[in-house]
Amino acid sequence: MINLNKAKPYLIDKTIIWRAWLAVKANKGSAGMDGMTIEAFEHNLSRNLYKIWNRLSSGCYMPPPVKRVEIPKSDGKTRPLGIPTVSDRVAQMAVKMILEPQWDLLFSDSSFGYRPGKSAHDAVAQAKVNCWKYEWVIDLDIKGFFDNLDHALLLKAVDHLHPAPWVRLCIVRWLKAEIIFPDGHRHSPEKGTPQGGVISPLLANLFLHYTQDKWLEKHYPNNAWERYADDSVIHCRSRWEARLLLSQLRERMKDCGLELHPEKTRIVNCHPLARRKSDGHYSFDFLGFTFRRRAARKIAGGLFTGFLPAISNKAQKAIVRTFRKWNIQRLTSLSAEEIAERINPQLRGWINYYGKFYPSEMNRLWRILDWRLVKWVRCRYKQYRWHQSRASEVLERIRQRNKTLFVHWKFMIR
Repeated sequence: MINLNKAKPYLIDKTIIWRAWLAVKANKGSAGMDGMTIEAFEHNLSRNLYKIWNRLSSGCYMPPPVKRVEIPKSDGKTRPLGIPTVSDRVAQMAVKMILEPQWDLLFSDSSFGYRPGKSAHDAVAQAKVNCWKYEWVIDLDIKGFFDNLDHALLLKAVDHLHPAPWVRLCIVRWLKAEIIFPDGHRHSPEKGTPQGGVISPLLANLFLHYTQDKWLEKHYPNNAWERYADDSVIHCRSRWEARLLLSQLRERMKDCGLELHPEKTRIVNCHPLARRKSDGHYSFDFLGFTFRRRAARKIAGGLFTGFLPAISNKAQKAIVRTFRKWNIQRLTSLSAEEIAERINPQLRGWINYYGKFYPSEMNRLWRILDWRLVKWVRCRYKQYRWHQSRASEVLERIRQRNKTLFVHWKFMIR
């Protein structure tokens, strides 16, 4: 019997391919350009996984074109997203599983994005602590980072870590993979890495590790910072220091083929007692939370003013738009229990994420949701159609019977 492992130029453990498939399957996702869904891929699983392993270990793996889609953003613009095929996602995941344990050891403790054992909450918590220690913050925004990532500089960083030849070969081919747009035209990128690619966040982290993180550690070792993918905040002791650092960082980014957004990159005064001026900035958004002056309770009692994070206005508006899409008042054929079963999973997700810091800021959202539930009562029961207060009393009786029916009731301040 022929030992296929020895017959290949590159030795790749087949269990890596299997583990990569399990991870891709768990992540779900839509079909790529070939139209093959995860379910269709699984119908002939052994053959599909063998083809991936065979091509990777032979050094002849060629990624198929990436499907380009436009995802609408809350500001009316769109975010470009590249969707690889299922088989390509498995191949990318296999390479990621090989590289990540090695590369992650190099990354800074202040880098939180797409790393095992780290989360957005960790980044926000550290920023919260550092806003107490430093009076000024640089709120960084890199203009079109994923679309402008320099291939030559990225491959220089990759080569510095001496990956296996087949791994480097795959990375080059993924960077150059053809992109097919919705109108059918094709594009071979000279820079950037598609958002939506499995390995793209790891490559982005490596690029910014050398472009930004190591530069900060070398030139500003006494300044704290947090980075989650391409979202960053840097803490400074004075406005003068913040201006100097930002000026030098602009040049650094320019040398690396990137540009800081001229409008979204700002210097913010985060002292809780700072006197406001018309030309200053006194709040910033980071990972869906707005940092600004807020009243808070001391453990021993009493109030104090702190510079604290809470759900951002942008996130609240997005949630209210989702409330509208639910159209609860028209679900008159459903009982309260059935409506709760339908919307509770999403409510629970919002509470788990945005309720981590200053949860009382979400109370406005819960009042809006209850107002929509009152409208549902008025539409479902004709006798309450023209009686807002009586419909509110009905909803309150439902709440008294089961105070955990809707998950937000547990967290609502009345």
